[in-house]
Amino acid sequence: MLGRLILLCSLWAAASQAAALTIYKYTDANGVVTYSDQAAPGAQVFVFRDRMVERLDNQVKLETKKHAAGETLLVRNDLYAPVQVELQLVDVDNAVGAPDEPITWVLPPRSKIRLATLAPRDAGRPLRYTPKLRYALGDPRLLPTQQRYPLPWRGGPFRLTQGAGGKYSHFTPKGRYALDIAMPEGTPIVAARGGVVVKTENQQSGRGTNPSGNYVRILHDDGTMGVYLHLMKGSVRVREGRRVAVGEQIARSGNTGNSTGPHLHFVVQRNVGLALESIPFSFTQPVDSLPNFAVGGE
Repeated sequence: MLGRLILLCSLWAAASQAAALTIYKYTDANGVVTYSDQAAPGAQVFVFRDRMVERLDNQVKLETKKHAAGETLLVRNDLYAPVQVELQLVDVDNAVGAPDEPITWVLPPRSKIRLATLAPRDAGRPLRYTPKLRYALGDPRLLPTQQRYPLPWRGGPFRLTQGAGGKYSHFTPKGRYALDIAMPEGTPIVAARGGVVVKTENQQSGRGTNPSGNYVRILHDDGTMGVYLHLMKGSVRVREGRRVAVGEQIARSGNTGNSTGPHLHFVVQRNVGLALESIPFSFTQPVDSLPNFAVGGE
């Protein structure tokens, strides 16, 4: 299985030298799935969307408290991580206390804060405004203190199948410095750095509805976050809010989400100002690799 995956990744590396990368997926009469850069009868174009999808709407939200004097706007953070928020009020009418500029703040984990209190200028008319809330995980005021990480798995040796800046999928701000390591499903995945578990997903089967598949996000003490994607269903053994130590097993590798084969996608991210972006890192020991997609297969 691992050999076939490595061969497949070699195909992707070669195909990435072209201006646009198109991968075809087809299944033969024996049910064997094949990926290729060449079209074949019955083949379908394989669309890869390597995006982290974390549903935070129910954990970071704007609350409005109505009272005799008007309305108070609060933002609530139910996550086990700080959140940077920005609140802007537009289409304001008949309101005293509405800020002219967006309000930005960093909420600590599991906290709530009042951002504005509005009162009607004319008590006989209703307040009117449209709130726009933006937010991002993490505290942008903190700076990374570590760049080298121990290997986040046990076993091997395994091989890097896509490096930083890979043209196949590692080209977005959130993932440009991510690394993909091919490994059999069920390989123990361990924390490459200690911290607090912020978000997990554990019940996705196959490709599912989330491109990330099952995952674990860990907040480090310097505000950076390590993210482990495409994990095996039911294998995540840590809960949100728990602190984990470096080297502690957190899950097992899988092939869930928008994954083309069994592997671990590992990335380190930080909030750079209302936006999560991946940052450069390296492992503390060498990892053999296939041609890096980032340099056109060289």
